[in-house]
Amino acid sequence: MTFSDRFPSDRTLVRGRVLSFKRRPQRAGDTDAYTYLEDGVIVIDAGKVTDVIDASEIGRVGGKGVVLHDFSGKLILPGFIDTHIHFPQTQVIASYGEQLLEWLTRYTFPAESRYGDPAFAAAQARFFIDELLRNGTTTAVCYGSVHKGAAEALLTESERRGTAMFVGKTAMDRNAPPDVLDTAQSAYDDTASLITAWHGRGRQKVVITPRFAITSTPEQLEALGNLARAHPDCLVQTHLSENLEEIATVERLFPERSDYLDVYDHYGLVGPKSLMGHAIHLTPREIVRMSESGAVAVFCPTSNLFIGSGLFDYKGLEGEPYPVRIALATDVGGGTSYSMLATAAEAYKVMQLRGQKLSAIEAFHLMTRGNAEALGEPDLGRIEPGAHADLVVLDSTARPAMAHRLAAGNCDLEEELFVLMTLGGEQNVQEVFIGGQPQGLHRADE
Repeated sequence: MTFSDRFPSDRTLVRGRVLSFKRRPQRAGDTDAYTYLEDGVIVIDAGKVTDVIDASEIGRVGGKGVVLHDFSGKLILPGFIDTHIHFPQTQVIASYGEQLLEWLTRYTFPAESRYGDPAFAAAQARFFIDELLRNGTTTAVCYGSVHKGAAEALLTESERRGTAMFVGKTAMDRNAPPDVLDTAQSAYDDTASLITAWHGRGRQKVVITPRFAITSTPEQLEALGNLARAHPDCLVQTHLSENLEEIATVERLFPERSDYLDVYDHYGLVGPKSLMGHAIHLTPREIVRMSESGAVAVFCPTSNLFIGSGLFDYKGLEGEPYPVRIALATDVGGGTSYSMLATAAEAYKVMQLRGQKLSAIEAFHLMTRGNAEALGEPDLGRIEPGAHADLVVLDSTARPAMAHRLAAGNCDLEEELFVLMTLGGEQNVQEVFIGGQPQGLHRADE
């Protein structure tokens, strides 16, 4: 008799070592910040978690038609969330030798110009979501190209796959080649149309997306600020204070504004729904305003190192008396890995150079519940009743070097997480579940 033959209801169970965060950890060893079951079972009905129990209680949650996915011994966490990634930059990742403004001109804008072709954009959307899932990322906040159709292609593919994607049509009406420019009016109209058609359609969301102040005129920023006021439930994403030359250029373009953040603030684009990519070189005034407004500073460590932008001041920004909300992101293609594990490893190194520490539980909280909170999404980033059953299954011994390291013995959970964060990547992702459905990355014994 099989497991499913013994019970009379339709349900999915996922068994393994279940880890989920209740709140932000204050330090390494803060065990009250998370729940951990050494042998747990996640009960899933209609794509949502309905219970999390010890495996000894499995008999009470069964039913006819139940499917059990048994990953005993493997770690199961909420699917990772990436808060800043560029959908049209998958083919410029690992491009040599430029800093930000030159990198955009030489690599990014030519690559993004191709996304006006609907067939090309659709094929790239399939690759993009495949790559996210291979790395355990089940939700991402995505910059599109300037083309409305490219955003539609990604939203369509995400809807087909059942993933939760936050997608913006990037707005740029100056200081870029003509084939990647729109206008203030078309940026407003195209984004408004996407919001009407897609925002809140199933699991899809639309993000208001001026690329950055250098490539948007005052008229475009004003139009997008009006759109943000009309749709206060939409996220706003842009770039802020990534590079010193960038900051100097913004000062020349907007001499009437007190600083870079004030450009966005003047047009109504700064608030608790605002994701400010990079935020490395902030002035004291900008830090105070970020804190007061609830805007999020998005830490993109692999990109900051690769493009040579600078070292994010994590502990400085989160400190009193003006703490700033922080999220973590890959920033592909300036970033060099789709993996949130590899991203966390580089975050740790950046903070080491700052004389700061990032514990493993702080990092895993950021990748899951922390990033979900930055997006204002209470049903993501956790394994608890009512949450979407988006899960990642991790094998900490998938690489021989990792198995060898962990075989040293006496490794507790946090040490294992640190090894995963430091040495891990795509190869450690054994399976991903979207709405309780396995994505077939690996075949599990059931």
